Amino acid sequence: MIQQLELNLPPYKRGYHLITFLIEKQLSDLPKSGLLHLFIKHTSAGLTINENADPSVRVDFETVLNKLVLEGSPDYVHTIEGSDDMPAHIKASLIGNSVTIPITNSRLNMGTWQGIYLCEFRNYGGSRKIVATIYS
Repeated sequence: MIQQLELNLPPYKRGYHLITFLIEKQLSDLPKSGLLHLFIKHTSAGLTINENADPSVRVDFETVLNKLVLEGSPDYVHTIEGSDDMPAHIKASLIGNSVTIPITNSRLNMGTWQGIYLCEFRNYGGSRKIVATIYS
């Protein structure tokens, strides 16, 4: 069986935000076993799974990606939406737009130190929408 719904996230500032609790809250009735696929419907934000305990990991993500993808580069052609826009598109492609998580005993089956991140690459990205598809 396949279920699908759209989840709404509130606006977040630029950065890496643990959203596991928001996802779990909006998906309160998970099957006994299966898969959860999450897809973000935006080209300037991403989803990933990583360290959920130490907040310095989020700072390091921001530092490394900002060094890899420079803001305000004179080489960018797509600049009409601001200096953070083209770098946001590139970062979103590097991080990716989806994650898949196993469901076991009606819970997300992630490692002890894993959490779902919204990677917000815009200074003012606004609210974000995620399509959740549950395969059971």
